[in-house]
Amino acid sequence: MKYDKVFQTIGKVYIVGACSRAKTLVGYLEFLYPHIHVENYLVDTLEGNEDNIKGVEVIQFNEKMQVCNTYPAFIATKGIYHAVITKQLTDLGFTQIIPITPEVDNFLKNEYVKRIFEKNARVFLKIEQLDCIQKYPTLKGYNDLEHTEYASSCIYMAKSIYDKPLQTEYLMPNYESAIQVGTSLTTQRLENCRFFDNEGDNISDKNRQYCELTGMYWIWKHASEDIVGLSHYRRHFILPGDWLRRMEYNGVDVILPVPTYVQPNIEKNYCERHDTDELECMLSYLKNQKKDDYQIAKKVFEGNLYYPCNMFIMKKEILYSLCEWLFPILDAVTKECGIKEDVYLNRYPGFLSERLITIFFTKHSDKYRIAFADKTFLS
Repeated sequence: MKYDKVFQTIGKVYIVGACSRAKTLVGYLEFLYPHIHVENYLVDTLEGNEDNIKGVEVIQFNEKMQVCNTYPAFIATKGIYHAVITKQLTDLGFTQIIPITPEVDNFLKNEYVKRIFEKNARVFLKIEQLDCIQKYPTLKGYNDLEHTEYASSCIYMAKSIYDKPLQTEYLMPNYESAIQVGTSLTTQRLENCRFFDNEGDNISDKNRQYCELTGMYWIWKHASEDIVGLSHYRRHFILPGDWLRRMEYNGVDVILPVPTYVQPNIEKNYCERHDTDELECMLSYLKNQKKDDYQIAKKVFEGNLYYPCNMFIMKKEILYSLCEWLFPILDAVTKECGIKEDVYLNRYPGFLSERLITIFFTKHSDKYRIAFADKTFLS
């Protein structure tokens, strides 16, 4: 593993960034490579940033800062800033610059989750590592099985009129179909969408709050396939071409994204990035209405891993159980917390649902066989 070899040789490092991406990176490094020492966090401005993170000083990134440019520098910011930061570091004489790209992040995330699962006596199944040839020993390759699928399937890809054009070319695989979400809020219809979330029983008009969940609701109420999934126009699962066969032949019930790691824990991370009232309301609802789920929620929120992006692939009957449990909770919270003026913060049902999905599958971890897949983000 090329990244592992690099990390094994590193001692002291600088980290450009001091927000959640940087803290997540350090969490990985502390667990996987405890010999790595963070010298400083480098930021473009001290305003809005902490003075230190766990005792490590946060300093302003400029040509006057006192640093040792022979140490490697990790860039733990959004990808759109990587090129500019790389040039700044190069101008300062840094020669070992390591941007935390999705590929690097996936490596660290998978290694972290795998070891955490092992520590807790859980099996970390990746869909691409599951075999389906063993039941067909005379076949030379998976392509020979192309027409032997028995279950019908569709991964619905959520799109809206507000999506920004992709800079990365994406060829939609035949197992994905686009669904327009928030359809009832516009007269515009996206030409490449086969499905629209305002047809039949729907909550399309809640899209400004519920985001892609209006698509999830429509799938629950209307999809006819045996296996259903949800992806986004920018976020897609990285799947082997024969993922459905692997799923069927290995008794997999659900495919979820590899869990996301956050610091210091799920509850505090949520409160740092969102308003706390909706989280308190959700926990209060669980405490009063679903006491067993509340105990599980408390344990989940004390941890560091959750299933992100409201992405999934699962048997239709499992989606039914999930949605039947999930949407009444979200409806109760939105009834209490209402509409927020800030467009981003108003999307809190979508953010809460990521945590609720984690609670649901933690609760049913012994009931369903879960495999994981990496996801990609298209710029």
